[in-house]
Amino acid sequence: MIKGINRQIIEINDTGNTYYEKAWLVVRPEFDSAQKELLEREAAQLIKAIQAPSSFQRKSIKARQWIKFAISACLGAFVCFLILNSI
Repeated sequence: MIKGINRQIIEINDTGNTYYEKAWLVVRPEFDSAQKELLEREAAQLIKAIQAPSSFQRKSIKARQWIKFAISACLGAFVCFLILNSI
């Protein structure tokens, strides 16, 4: 909580991120006089650079690995089936 200090805050309602709904960025005092468009553009770039939390990424990677493993196992079984039926 900021008390008794005037700060410029940029609020971003649409982050474009699955995990984050809203973001607040506090502008440094030396850049208070910067153009609003410049600050908003920099804020948008910063928000785009934010990724999912690491635990979500790990779960997603594990799920993809299991799916690849299952597909590989099915393809291997199918190839074995074709080879055994052709003999």
